[in-house]
Amino acid sequence: MSTSAGQTTVPFSLPSFAAEVGDAVVKVLDSGWVTTGPQTAEFEQDFADFLGAEHVVAVASCTAAIELSLRALELPPGSAVLTPSLTFCGAINAILHAGHRPVLVDIDEDTLVPSPATVEAAAARARPAAMVVQNQAGYPVDVPALAGAAGLDRSRVVEDVAHGPGAARGGVPVGADSQAACFSFYATKNLPIGEGGAVATRDAAFAERVRSLRLHGMSKDSWRRYLPGGSWSYDVKKLGLKANMTDVQAAIGRAQLHALPEWQRRRAELAARYDEALRGLPGVVLPQRDLGDGVQHAWHLYQVRVPGREAVITELEKAGVSTSVHFIPAHQLTVYRDLLDDHELGPLPATDRVAEGLLSLPLYPRLGDAAQDRVVDALAGALRSRG
Repeated sequence: MSTSAGQTTVPFSLPSFAAEVGDAVVKVLDSGWVTTGPQTAEFEQDFADFLGAEHVVAVASCTAAIELSLRALELPPGSAVLTPSLTFCGAINAILHAGHRPVLVDIDEDTLVPSPATVEAAAARARPAAMVVQNQAGYPVDVPALAGAAGLDRSRVVEDVAHGPGAARGGVPVGADSQAACFSFYATKNLPIGEGGAVATRDAAFAERVRSLRLHGMSKDSWRRYLPGGSWSYDVKKLGLKANMTDVQAAIGRAQLHALPEWQRRRAELAARYDEALRGLPGVVLPQRDLGDGVQHAWHLYQVRVPGREAVITELEKAGVSTSVHFIPAHQLTVYRDLLDDHELGPLPATDRVAEGLLSLPLYPRLGDAAQDRVVDALAGALRSRG
């Protein structure tokens, strides 16, 4: 892809695919079973082994994973659910679709995730029954600390790990000891399948509720009904969703898992190169690096804060560098301002300050050193052009 000036564009993101993916997909197509079946079960076990989790349930998306997890918590209808405003709109929608009320939480300006203090302030506005926490950009939140600040048992915390896997806290991978850790396999994510998601949990009964709810609430999926000795009969005890993963997706995911450690190594390498090259640029705030012992960032995004963001984006586009913004805070979006009450919307002063300058730079395993250097030079030039 080229710009009008003939320069090669540096894309914001390009998915990587392991060499084995093509053969894996062909085998599924030849098998005669392409929807949820044996490959999905194998992927669930492979991903659980990768995380060190007891159970994994593969679903259609991370958004579906969050909604299914909230439904599986079996909260009273209309419960208050804490969640950061600096998140993707799908995470807010999941709370509403599950029949609950989002209560938006402010962030710490260094980590870009809620702190115990901001959670405590939000909990004082509306007594929460649960909380959805997000690992923004791949930074692993301190779930026990945030749960304590909210006055919640950890079993009432749903972790949005769309920006993982690969993150860890206390040396424990995110999702290894969670009630509900929700992953994304969207095309731009660290483990790209194209679409798809998963719920990792330590709770067997919870996993079975999610497993049923992902297919309308049916007691058995079609694979289990048509196994030798299986029965066509099933029951539906709870209203669920159509949110299952297919065996085609699962086969891709299984092949991708083998490449993930090397991709994560490259992401960390690129993040360190950005740190070195951008340190000292006027007005630029780099991602937090003082992470603490046993804290491992997944580096899904490399987010900087820059002055005059819109002008900077324009200059970068002219230089052939694509960027993105993560995210427009929920309380600034029309639908939530219409749906939520004032005590649910805020105040969120730190989020407002940070959101004005957030800019996500290209970061993905296929990004070469020369292309990354172009990004750095373009950003430096854009800042100089502002005077």
